[in-house]
Amino acid sequence: MDFVSILVVFGVVIFSMVLHEMAHAYMAYFLGDTTAKDEGRLSPNPLVHLDPMMSVLVPLLLFMTGGVIFGGAKPVPINTRNLKGGAWGMALVGFAGPLLNVILAFVSFLIGHFTGLMYESGVVALIFQYMVTANLGFFAFNMIPIPPLDGSRILYAIAPDGVRGLMEKMERTTGIFIVLLLVMFFGTALAQVTSTVVMAIWKFFYLIVGIQL
Repeated sequence: MDFVSILVVFGVVIFSMVLHEMAHAYMAYFLGDTTAKDEGRLSPNPLVHLDPMMSVLVPLLLFMTGGVIFGGAKPVPINTRNLKGGAWGMALVGFAGPLLNVILAFVSFLIGHFTGLMYESGVVALIFQYMVTANLGFFAFNMIPIPPLDGSRILYAIAPDGVRGLMEKMERTTGIFIVLLLVMFFGTALAQVTSTVVMAIWKFFYLIVGIQL
């Protein structure tokens, strides 16, 4: 593991995480809630978004141990009473972050593929490769439907009241600890699942440009 690769991953993680959180904040603002805006979460400043453990340490540790890169950041503050669309509005806010990661991955893939830069050696190639892999990893991880991960917002919108009550309780109490336990004790299995999702989307990207792997 060389220092340059670690710096590249660190830069990609920070950049991708910040845009992910900004996507949540802008969607909430678009749907009528100014809470995130009032707390400065529309800003590109990494310091207002990132969590030292989930945004930096976890992704870097996974990278250094060969796992798929994923992580999280500080939750974007939302006042659901101001949000248009109720639970579906919250689902849109939740999905905005992972969708942004897929868009970043796809744009990076297109630029890297058609310029050939992704297939060269050196730092530039690493940037393109990790922009795709890391962002797809963020998408796969954050779509897990466990509160407070983004996938839980979508599940909440379609779940019956009893399940919603359980999810609300988990988010207030044990949700983040369950996520951390999954990463700590089932990291290998989790990495295998997310790796499968990442590789499937990689293949789909290639299929779009006319290459079948």
